[in-house]
Amino acid sequence: MMEPEKTQRTGYTEKTERGTVIRTRTTGKETVSCVIPCYHSAKTIGKVVAGIEDVFAAHPEWDYEIILVNDNPPDETWEVIRELSEENPKIHGICFSRNFGQHAALMAGYRQVNGEIVVSLDDDGQNPPEQMFRLIGAIDGEHDLVYASEPEAPKAVWRVAGSKMTNRMFSWLMGKPRELYLSSYYAAKRFVIEEMVRCESPFPYVDGLALRSTSRYVNVHVDSREREEGESGYTLFKLFKLWTNAFTAFSVKPLRIATLVGGGVSIIGVLMGIFLIVHKLIWKDAIDTGWTSLMAMMLFLFGVLMMMMGLVGEYVGRIFMAMNRSPQYVVKLDTREEKAE
Repeated sequence: MMEPEKTQRTGYTEKTERGTVIRTRTTGKETVSCVIPCYHSAKTIGKVVAGIEDVFAAHPEWDYEIILVNDNPPDETWEVIRELSEENPKIHGICFSRNFGQHAALMAGYRQVNGEIVVSLDDDGQNPPEQMFRLIGAIDGEHDLVYASEPEAPKAVWRVAGSKMTNRMFSWLMGKPRELYLSSYYAAKRFVIEEMVRCESPFPYVDGLALRSTSRYVNVHVDSREREEGESGYTLFKLFKLWTNAFTAFSVKPLRIATLVGGGVSIIGVLMGIFLIVHKLIWKDAIDTGWTSLMAMMLFLFGVLMMMMGLVGEYVGRIFMAMNRSPQYVVKLDTREEKAE
């Protein structure tokens, strides 16, 4: 009989027996797992990690781990993550085989956490680690999910419009209170994260998964910082793709709207046909609509039809991708596996 494999993790002893992973706490401290998706952050992630280490040095009653997920940018981010994990055994690095996006990176990190509380934050230093315990302190019997409520900073017009549209969309699709600000800096109880990672869709959207897992959420004020290096990795195209993903991932209401629009346009067409027939019978002449008005009506109808077909195609395409078991992400490198070799 083979001896159970034993590995040491932050605050836990893990052993595998007959394919079942058994985790046992080795310290009396509660653990906080910090999950950070990394993209073009070779110059900033070290400062973010140092800030987290300083925070927990000031709170010795808590244990912690830091999970850094490299979304495979063409720079030295993975080399920096490797160095950080060598310096601190509480840091775990994961590297994707290609770029899968921020939400896939978060899902990969969530599947590695050991902590009772999970904190997600950005890699660019805009989320101050020293205010992390404002979020953690708000998690109690009444709140399972705590979002940082950041003050509004000047943004591009299209970013502001997109943010407002996303907020209203989630209020409509999932009943989210309009006053709830969805931030990338948030803390959640372990059961919320475990429910989120049950999603195997190749198009994860973590905010929707989180709001679907609990209705006990709140905002806590946190002061954001200015970006120290570089620019946001979200281009207009990537934001549109993310918005489409959120729009179609958690409800069939868009399809119902398409049905209602199609029905409304059909009713208008029937009424116009009746009007033309009656006009012909009474006044004995046809209405000269002209080529321009006829083409305008046809373009409008075909535009509505193509929009509906595109929406249906988006849903069908996602079903096809899910049926083919397209992966959320592919892990290429793992610092724990490298250390074990």
